[in-house]
Amino acid sequence: MFEIIPFEEQYTDAICALILNIQQNEFQVTITLADQPDLLKISAVYQQNGGNFWVAVTEGEVIGTIALIDCGEGIGCIRKMFVRADWRGKGRGLAQQLFDTLEAWAGQHRIAALYLGTVERLHAAIRFYIRNGFEPVVAEALPASFPRMAVDTHFFGKGLIQQRP
Repeated sequence: MFEIIPFEEQYTDAICALILNIQQNEFQVTITLADQPDLLKISAVYQQNGGNFWVAVTEGEVIGTIALIDCGEGIGCIRKMFVRADWRGKGRGLAQQLFDTLEAWAGQHRIAALYLGTVERLHAAIRFYIRNGFEPVVAEALPASFPRMAVDTHFFGKGLIQQRP
């Protein structure tokens, strides 16, 4: 079993290791820790305003992450959604629970629309986002406040139903 908790500093090294391993070794994305300075200042970047960063842990090990940046004006940006290979798949449900946690939080914090960027080779991730109601968005149609990553080639968006706090 696993639990999903808001980011705590003690998990920084394990988060960096998980994300870099998936990016570099599984998907051969040419990206380093230096290209992602946000990973070394998670609280300052993600846990502001209506944003947050969640960590999935089991027996003290980090097995997944997802982050939300509050871009203002009701816009949220999903970042850093990663699940360790042995915890992927519908049978595990970890990716879905991470996403559901973020979506519920966003709805409670007046975020009306979510956007994300990804790379073409992440086919399973793209299918996951589409299954969860995201639609393709051309880069030129992204909100001005959306923080684009240089490696991202595909963009998606989804409107949310507002929940009362």
